[in-house]
Amino acid sequence: MSRTGRRLPWPSREERAEVADVLDRLGIGGLARRHIRQLSGGQQQRMFLARALLRQPDLLLLDEPTSGVDVATRHEVLHLLGDLNEQGIGIVLSTHDLNGMAAHLPHLVCLHTRVIGEGPPREVIVPDVLERTFGARMEVLVHGGMPVVVDAYDGVIPLPREEVRRP
Repeated sequence: MSRTGRRLPWPSREERAEVADVLDRLGIGGLARRHIRQLSGGQQQRMFLARALLRQPDLLLLDEPTSGVDVATRHEVLHLLGDLNEQGIGIVLSTHDLNGMAAHLPHLVCLHTRVIGEGPPREVIVPDVLERTFGARMEVLVHGGMPVVVDAYDGVIPLPREEVRRP
């Protein structure tokens, strides 16, 4: 599905080996014969990435590549993207997962019809840039040397559900 300009409708032995290598590299080699609808969200994300990698791109444009996956899968996907970047593939991705990106990406760009901030996470993940980007107040804490984004405290402490009284 990912190759264009082919003459034959079936893959060559070399193409099958390349597919197996990419799937193994993404940790989904054992899923090669399963239909994509039978895969979990994280497995599907990896399969989409495998399809893109088989085209041997210079640049990957990804929209929310870690959306709908658990923390462990997000971690693995971001490390994989980091490895691909080190191998010379440019990576551009969109996301709303600020904390995950701060921990894994070396350079961030915040956009809101124009560039609001760009640079390393410590320079970009700051309250002013986040408020201008997302239109909401956010606070940034530093934990283990990394910025962590939390909702701004507005002075109201919500009651746990069991303490909420109904008339």
